[in-house]
Amino acid sequence: MKISALALAGVALTLAATPAVAHHSFAMFDAAKSVKLEGTVKEFQWTNPHSWIFLMVKNPQGVEEEWAIETGTPSGLAHHGWVPMTLTPGMKITATINPLKDGKRGGRAIAVTLPDGKQLHHPYPLGLRTS
Repeated sequence: MKISALALAGVALTLAATPAVAHHSFAMFDAAKSVKLEGTVKEFQWTNPHSWIFLMVKNPQGVEEEWAIETGTPSGLAHHGWVPMTLTPGMKITATINPLKDGKRGGRAIAVTLPDGKQLHHPYPLGLRTS
């Protein structure tokens, strides 16, 4: 049985693309839940493939804990009104996230409310979304 070069090329491209698709799985986030966090920005990393917000949030005992919040790609965020200096260290924000399924302090951003009340959304929402 002969296999054409075009068919082989198609198979090769499909296999090469599989790791990229696997990388973008959001299975670790609970899309059926949302958590609202009020805190102070420690750091905002405007990086590929995903940007990150590191937010200091007080737990019920009043002790600050760091939360790692994944956002979109810089280009996706830019199309939704974000810029590299949207969040600066010390800024008080409210972040609504899909939490991690394992219960650790982290999640995927749904929306961020800035100190002036402006709300910015994640470019590609998973599940619940505010307003």
